[in-house]
Amino acid sequence: EIPQAEQEWFTIKNTKQEPNWYIVEVAIEGYPDYWILQVYDTGECDPCYTFVSPLSGSQDTDDLQELPESIANMISFERNSQMSATAKV
Repeated sequence: EIPQAEQEWFTIKNTKQEPNWYIVEVAIEGYPDYWILQVYDTGECDPCYTFVSPLSGSQDTDDLQELPESIANMISFERNSQMSATAKV
């Protein structure tokens, strides 16, 4: 769970409604990375998600210095963990 003080860094980039859930793209303004989440009509999120970034973990992470440390670490971890495929809602 993201601490309340850090939630303001995130923005909804795109949404798509399905019969019993929403597909939501969540991003940080000014960064190319984003997460694709499935949110049920009850408001609960599916624990599985997709992370999308044009940047790989092998690239420099200087772009993350402006972010709170926990968010920068999370994005760095995701970049290092992602596969090379790109997803889109």
